[in-house]
Amino acid sequence: MKILVTGHAGYIGSVLVPMLLDRGHDLAGLDSELFAACDFGAPPAAIPSLGQDIRDFIAAPDAVERLAGFDAVIHLAGLSNDALGDYRPDLADTINCTASIVLARMAKLAGVSRFLFGSSCSAYGDTRGRLVGEGEQLRPITPHAVASMEVEQALMPLADRGFSPVCLRGATAYGPSPRLRFDLVVNSLVAWAFTRRTVRLKSEGSAWRPLVHVEDLAAAFVAAAEAPPGMIHRGVFNVGRTEENFRVRDIARLVRDMMPGTLIAHAEDAARDPRSYRVRCDHVRRVLPGWHPRWTCREGIAQLLDLYAAQGLAGTEFDGPRYDRMAHLRHRVATGTADRDFYPVERKIAA
Repeated sequence: MKILVTGHAGYIGSVLVPMLLDRGHDLAGLDSELFAACDFGAPPAAIPSLGQDIRDFIAAPDAVERLAGFDAVIHLAGLSNDALGDYRPDLADTINCTASIVLARMAKLAGVSRFLFGSSCSAYGDTRGRLVGEGEQLRPITPHAVASMEVEQALMPLADRGFSPVCLRGATAYGPSPRLRFDLVVNSLVAWAFTRRTVRLKSEGSAWRPLVHVEDLAAAFVAAAEAPPGMIHRGVFNVGRTEENFRVRDIARLVRDMMPGTLIAHAEDAARDPRSYRVRCDHVRRVLPGWHPRWTCREGIAQLLDLYAAQGLAGTEFDGPRYDRMAHLRHRVATGTADRDFYPVERKIAA
Protein backbone atom coordinates (compact mmCIF):
# COMPACT_ATOMS: atom_id res chain seq x y z
CA MET A 1 0.00 0.00 0.00
CA LYS A 2 0.98 3.61 -0.48
CA ILE A 3 0.40 5.32 2.86
CA LEU A 4 0.70 8.91 4.06
CA VAL A 5 1.55 9.15 7.76
CA THR A 6 0.94 12.59 9.25
CA GLY A 7 2.96 13.26 12.37
CA HIS A 8 5.37 10.59 11.15
CA ALA A 9 8.25 12.05 13.19
CA GLY A 10 6.35 12.22 16.47
CA TYR A 11 6.22 9.92 19.49
CA ILE A 12 3.88 7.35 17.91
CA GLY A 13 4.74 8.02 14.27
CA SER A 14 8.45 7.34 14.70
CA VAL A 15 7.58 3.90 16.12
CA LEU A 16 4.93 3.20 13.49
CA VAL A 17 7.00 4.07 10.41
CA PRO A 18 9.59 1.25 10.80
CA MET A 19 6.77 -1.26 11.30
CA LEU A 20 5.13 -0.21 8.05
CA LEU A 21 8.43 -0.21 6.18
CA ASP A 22 9.22 -3.71 7.45
CA ARG A 23 5.94 -4.88 5.93
CA GLY A 24 6.82 -3.45 2.55
CA HIS A 25 4.55 -0.43 2.40
CA ASP A 26 5.41 2.67 0.36
CA LEU A 27 5.40 5.62 2.75
CA ALA A 28 5.43 9.39 2.76
CA GLY A 29 5.24 11.65 5.78
CA LEU A 30 3.81 15.02 6.75
CA ASP A 31 5.29 16.70 9.80
CA SER A 32 6.19 20.25 10.80
CA GLU A 33 9.32 18.90 12.58
CA LEU A 34 8.79 21.17 15.54
CA PHE A 35 10.45 18.47 17.65
CA ALA A 36 13.43 17.76 15.42
CA ALA A 37 15.77 18.57 18.31
CA CYS A 38 14.08 16.06 20.63
CA ASP A 39 15.64 12.75 19.56
CA PHE A 40 16.25 10.24 22.34
CA GLY A 41 18.96 7.96 21.03
CA ALA A 42 18.80 7.16 17.32
CA PRO A 43 16.75 9.59 15.19
CA PRO A 44 13.48 8.54 13.51
CA ALA A 45 13.67 6.55 10.28
CA ALA A 46 13.87 8.78 7.21
CA ILE A 47 11.05 8.60 4.67
CA PRO A 48 10.04 10.95 1.84
CA SER A 49 8.31 13.89 3.47
CA LEU A 50 5.83 16.44 2.21
CA GLY A 51 7.55 18.63 4.78
CA GLN A 52 4.77 20.90 5.94
CA ASP A 53 2.67 21.82 8.90
CA ILE A 54 -0.77 20.32 8.31
CA ARG A 55 -2.27 23.83 8.28
CA ASP A 56 -0.08 24.78 5.33
CA PHE A 57 -0.73 21.51 3.55
CA ILE A 58 -4.53 21.80 3.53
CA ALA A 59 -4.26 25.45 2.46
CA ALA A 60 -2.17 24.58 -0.61
CA PRO A 61 -4.08 24.76 -3.92
CA ASP A 62 -2.66 21.41 -5.02
CA ALA A 63 -3.35 19.53 -1.77
CA VAL A 64 -5.93 17.16 -3.28
CA GLU A 65 -3.62 16.39 -6.19
CA ARG A 66 -0.78 15.57 -3.77
CA LEU A 67 -3.03 13.13 -1.93
CA ALA A 68 -4.01 11.33 -5.12
CA GLY A 69 -2.44 7.90 -5.41
CA PHE A 70 -2.36 7.14 -1.69
CA ASP A 71 -4.30 4.08 -0.55
CA ALA A 72 -4.51 5.22 3.06
CA VAL A 73 -3.84 8.16 5.36
CA ILE A 74 -2.81 7.49 8.96
CA HIS A 75 -3.47 10.77 10.70
CA LEU A 76 -1.45 11.36 13.89
CA ALA A 77 -0.44 15.03 13.50
CA GLY A 78 -1.67 17.57 16.03
CA LEU A 79 -1.12 19.05 19.47
CA SER A 80 -0.28 15.94 21.42
CA ASN A 81 -1.72 16.40 24.91
CA ASP A 82 -4.16 18.18 27.21
CA ALA A 83 -1.55 20.65 28.47
CA LEU A 84 -1.02 22.07 24.99
CA GLY A 85 -4.74 22.16 24.33
CA ASP A 86 -5.37 23.98 27.60
CA TYR A 87 -2.56 26.45 26.83
CA ARG A 88 -3.98 27.30 23.39
CA PRO A 89 -7.57 26.03 23.01
CA ASP A 90 -7.87 27.93 19.75
CA LEU A 91 -4.99 25.94 18.26
CA ALA A 92 -6.42 22.68 19.55
CA ASP A 93 -9.53 23.54 17.54
CA THR A 94 -7.65 24.75 14.45
CA ILE A 95 -4.99 22.04 14.26
CA ASN A 96 -6.51 18.99 15.91
CA CYS A 97 -10.10 19.49 14.79
CA THR A 98 -10.58 21.69 11.72
CA ALA A 99 -7.39 20.67 9.91
CA SER A 100 -8.11 16.98 10.54
CA ILE A 101 -11.62 17.22 9.11
CA VAL A 102 -10.44 19.17 6.05
CA LEU A 103 -7.65 16.64 5.46
CA ALA A 104 -10.15 13.76 5.57
CA ARG A 105 -12.46 15.49 3.08
CA MET A 106 -9.52 16.15 0.76
CA ALA A 107 -8.40 12.54 1.05
CA LYS A 108 -11.86 11.37 0.01
CA LEU A 109 -11.86 13.75 -2.97
CA ALA A 110 -8.43 12.42 -3.96
CA GLY A 111 -9.65 8.83 -4.01
CA VAL A 112 -7.91 7.68 -0.83
CA SER A 113 -9.88 4.65 0.33
CA ARG A 114 -8.92 4.50 4.02
CA PHE A 115 -8.49 7.23 6.63
CA LEU A 116 -7.21 6.11 10.04
CA PHE A 117 -7.60 8.78 12.71
CA GLY A 118 -5.50 8.70 15.87
CA SER A 119 -8.20 9.58 18.39
CA SER A 120 -7.95 9.32 22.19
CA CYS A 121 -9.66 7.54 25.07
CA SER A 122 -9.45 10.87 26.90
CA ALA A 123 -12.65 11.74 25.01
CA TYR A 124 -14.55 9.68 27.61
CA GLY A 125 -13.78 12.36 30.20
CA ASP A 126 -14.69 10.97 33.62
CA THR A 127 -16.27 7.50 33.65
CA ARG A 128 -16.62 7.60 37.46
CA GLY A 129 -14.77 4.33 37.83
CA ARG A 130 -16.91 2.39 35.34
CA LEU A 131 -15.43 0.37 32.51
CA VAL A 132 -16.79 1.78 29.25
CA GLY A 133 -16.79 0.53 25.69
CA GLU A 134 -16.95 2.20 22.30
CA GLY A 135 -20.73 2.65 22.49
CA GLU A 136 -20.56 4.82 25.60
CA GLN A 137 -21.39 8.50 25.23
CA LEU A 138 -18.29 10.69 25.04
CA ARG A 139 -18.03 13.46 27.65
CA PRO A 140 -14.71 15.20 26.97
CA ILE A 141 -13.62 17.83 29.47
CA THR A 142 -10.51 19.32 27.82
CA PRO A 143 -10.03 21.13 24.48
CA HIS A 144 -7.74 18.33 23.28
CA ALA A 145 -10.36 15.68 24.03
CA VAL A 146 -13.21 17.77 22.60
CA ALA A 147 -11.27 18.03 19.32
CA SER A 148 -10.92 14.22 19.17
CA MET A 149 -14.66 13.79 19.64
CA GLU A 150 -15.58 16.40 17.05
CA VAL A 151 -13.27 14.87 14.44
CA GLU A 152 -14.84 11.45 15.03
CA GLN A 153 -18.32 12.93 14.62
CA ALA A 154 -17.33 14.62 11.35
CA LEU A 155 -15.56 11.59 9.89
CA MET A 156 -18.34 9.02 10.02
CA PRO A 157 -20.77 10.82 7.66
CA LEU A 158 -18.00 10.83 5.03
CA ALA A 159 -18.10 7.03 4.80
CA ASP A 160 -19.27 5.45 1.57
CA ARG A 161 -18.38 2.44 -0.56
CA GLY A 162 -15.10 4.03 -1.59
CA PHE A 163 -14.03 5.71 1.64
CA SER A 164 -13.56 4.06 5.03
CA PRO A 165 -12.94 6.30 8.05
CA VAL A 166 -11.61 4.49 11.13
CA CYS A 167 -11.10 5.95 14.61
CA LEU A 168 -8.51 4.37 16.89
CA ARG A 169 -8.92 5.74 20.40
CA GLY A 170 -5.53 5.24 21.95
CA ALA A 171 -5.15 4.57 25.64
CA THR A 172 -2.41 6.51 27.45
CA ALA A 173 0.79 5.46 25.71
CA TYR A 174 4.14 4.68 27.28
CA GLY A 175 7.43 3.14 26.26
CA PRO A 176 10.51 3.98 24.18
CA SER A 177 10.43 6.00 20.98
CA PRO A 178 13.02 7.93 18.96
CA ARG A 179 10.95 10.99 19.91
CA LEU A 180 10.41 10.02 23.53
CA ARG A 181 7.96 12.03 25.64
CA PHE A 182 8.34 12.50 29.37
CA ASP A 183 4.94 14.21 29.71
CA LEU A 184 3.28 10.76 29.66
CA VAL A 185 2.51 9.29 33.04
CA VAL A 186 4.47 6.02 32.96
CA ASN A 187 7.48 7.48 31.16
CA SER A 188 7.57 10.36 33.64
CA LEU A 189 7.15 8.32 36.83
CA VAL A 190 9.88 5.91 35.77
CA ALA A 191 12.20 8.81 34.90
CA TRP A 192 11.66 10.41 38.32
CA ALA A 193 12.38 7.10 40.02
CA PHE A 194 15.48 6.44 37.94
CA THR A 195 17.07 9.88 38.26
CA ARG A 196 15.97 10.98 41.73
CA ARG A 197 14.80 7.86 43.53
CA THR A 198 11.46 9.57 44.06
CA VAL A 199 8.24 8.80 42.19
CA ARG A 200 6.69 12.26 41.92
CA LEU A 201 2.92 12.49 41.46
CA LYS A 202 1.56 15.70 39.96
CA SER A 203 -1.97 14.83 41.18
CA GLU A 204 -3.33 13.09 44.25
CA GLY A 205 -3.31 9.89 42.23
CA SER A 206 -6.87 8.57 42.28
CA ALA A 207 -7.59 9.10 38.56
CA TRP A 208 -7.88 6.06 36.30
CA ARG A 209 -5.83 5.65 33.13
CA PRO A 210 -5.96 2.89 30.53
CA LEU A 211 -2.43 2.14 29.35
CA VAL A 212 -0.94 0.89 26.08
CA HIS A 213 2.67 0.39 25.06
CA VAL A 214 3.54 2.60 22.10
CA GLU A 215 4.62 -0.46 20.09
CA ASP A 216 1.23 -2.08 20.63
CA LEU A 217 -0.54 1.16 19.70
CA ALA A 218 1.50 1.50 16.51
CA ALA A 219 0.83 -2.15 15.66
CA ALA A 220 -2.92 -1.50 15.88
CA PHE A 221 -2.59 1.11 13.13
CA VAL A 222 -0.69 -1.42 11.01
CA ALA A 223 -3.42 -4.03 11.55
CA ALA A 224 -6.17 -1.53 10.71
CA ALA A 225 -4.34 -0.38 7.58
CA GLU A 226 -3.99 -3.96 6.35
CA ALA A 227 -7.39 -5.36 7.40
CA PRO A 228 -10.06 -6.11 4.77
CA PRO A 229 -12.21 -2.99 4.26
CA GLY A 230 -15.36 -4.66 5.52
CA MET A 231 -13.75 -5.35 8.89
CA ILE A 232 -12.82 -1.78 9.68
CA HIS A 233 -15.30 0.38 7.70
CA ARG A 234 -16.63 3.10 10.04
CA GLY A 235 -14.88 1.32 12.88
CA VAL A 236 -14.24 2.84 16.30
CA PHE A 237 -11.77 1.04 18.53
CA ASN A 238 -10.41 1.53 22.03
CA VAL A 239 -6.76 0.53 21.66
CA GLY A 240 -5.23 -0.94 24.78
CA ARG A 241 -5.80 -3.89 27.08
CA THR A 242 -8.83 -4.06 29.36
CA GLU A 243 -6.73 -5.52 32.16
CA GLU A 244 -4.29 -2.60 31.90
CA ASN A 245 -6.45 0.07 33.57
CA PHE A 246 -4.68 1.57 36.58
CA ARG A 247 -5.12 4.35 39.07
CA VAL A 248 -2.17 6.72 38.78
CA ARG A 249 -1.15 6.03 42.37
CA ASP A 250 -1.04 2.30 41.60
CA ILE A 251 1.31 2.95 38.68
CA ALA A 252 3.51 4.89 41.10
CA ARG A 253 3.50 1.98 43.55
CA LEU A 254 4.42 -0.45 40.78
CA VAL A 255 7.38 1.75 39.79
CA ARG A 256 8.45 2.07 43.43
CA ASP A 257 8.31 -1.69 43.95
CA MET A 258 10.47 -2.27 40.88
CA MET A 259 13.09 0.20 42.16
CA PRO A 260 13.87 -0.70 45.80
CA GLY A 261 14.69 2.32 47.92
CA THR A 262 12.45 4.64 45.91
CA LEU A 263 9.92 6.90 47.66
CA ILE A 264 6.58 8.25 46.49
CA ALA A 265 6.02 12.00 46.81
CA HIS A 266 3.37 14.47 45.68
CA ALA A 267 3.92 17.84 44.04
CA GLU A 268 3.06 20.80 46.27
CA ASP A 269 0.08 21.69 44.09
CA ALA A 270 -1.12 18.10 43.68
CA ALA A 271 -4.91 17.98 43.38
CA ARG A 272 -7.61 15.69 42.03
CA ASP A 273 -7.34 15.12 38.28
CA PRO A 274 -10.87 15.32 36.77
CA ARG A 275 -9.74 13.23 33.79
CA SER A 276 -10.44 9.69 34.99
CA TYR A 277 -11.51 6.95 32.61
CA ARG A 278 -11.47 3.15 32.48
CA VAL A 279 -12.06 1.56 29.10
CA ARG A 280 -12.82 -1.85 27.65
CA CYS A 281 -10.51 -2.87 24.82
CA ASP A 282 -12.02 -6.23 23.84
CA HIS A 283 -13.63 -5.02 20.60
CA VAL A 284 -10.37 -4.25 18.81
CA ARG A 285 -8.97 -7.69 19.58
CA ARG A 286 -12.10 -9.36 18.16
CA VAL A 287 -12.25 -7.29 14.98
CA LEU A 288 -8.52 -7.10 14.26
CA PRO A 289 -7.30 -10.67 14.76
CA GLY A 290 -3.92 -9.66 13.35
CA TRP A 291 -3.34 -7.40 16.36
CA HIS A 292 -1.77 -9.06 19.38
CA PRO A 293 -0.71 -6.65 22.16
CA ARG A 294 2.54 -7.84 23.69
CA TRP A 295 3.32 -5.51 26.55
CA THR A 296 2.17 -5.10 30.13
CA CYS A 297 2.85 -2.03 32.24
CA ARG A 298 5.26 -3.98 34.45
CA GLU A 299 7.26 -5.14 31.43
CA GLY A 300 7.24 -1.62 30.01
CA ILE A 301 8.60 -0.16 33.24
CA ALA A 302 11.46 -2.67 33.20
CA GLN A 303 12.16 -1.78 29.56
CA LEU A 304 12.23 1.94 30.34
CA LEU A 305 14.58 1.45 33.28
CA ASP A 306 16.99 -0.42 31.00
CA LEU A 307 16.70 2.30 28.35
CA TYR A 308 17.30 5.15 30.80
CA ALA A 309 20.36 3.34 32.14
CA ALA A 310 21.72 2.74 28.64
CA GLN A 311 21.23 6.40 27.71
CA GLY A 312 22.55 7.75 31.01
CA LEU A 313 19.40 9.76 31.63
CA ALA A 314 19.90 12.65 34.04
CA GLY A 315 17.31 14.57 36.01
CA THR A 316 18.21 17.84 34.35
CA GLU A 317 17.21 16.40 30.97
CA PHE A 318 13.92 14.59 31.25
CA ASP A 319 11.88 17.36 32.88
CA GLY A 320 13.35 20.15 30.75
CA PRO A 321 12.30 21.63 27.41
CA ARG A 322 13.81 18.91 25.26
CA TYR A 323 11.45 16.05 26.11
CA ASP A 324 8.35 17.76 27.51
CA ARG A 325 6.20 18.88 24.58
CA MET A 326 4.70 21.88 26.35
CA ALA A 327 8.05 23.05 27.71
CA HIS A 328 9.71 22.56 24.33
CA LEU A 329 7.18 24.66 22.42
CA ARG A 330 7.28 27.41 25.03
CA HIS A 331 11.07 27.39 24.74
CA ARG A 332 10.89 27.67 20.95
CA VAL A 333 8.47 30.59 21.17
CA ALA A 334 10.63 32.31 23.80
CA THR A 335 13.80 31.90 21.72
CA GLY A 336 12.15 32.98 18.47
CA THR A 337 12.48 29.68 16.60
CA ALA A 338 8.69 29.31 16.50
CA ASP A 339 5.95 31.92 16.52
CA ARG A 340 3.11 32.06 19.05
CA ASP A 341 0.95 29.89 16.79
CA PHE A 342 3.61 27.16 16.84
CA TYR A 343 4.77 27.67 13.28
CA PRO A 344 8.52 27.13 12.82
CA VAL A 345 10.15 30.44 12.00
CA GLU A 346 12.09 28.87 9.13
CA ARG A 347 8.69 28.31 7.44
CA LYS A 348 8.28 32.08 7.14
CA ILE A 349 11.82 32.54 5.88
CA ALA A 350 11.29 29.87 3.23
CA ALA A 351 8.02 31.48 2.15
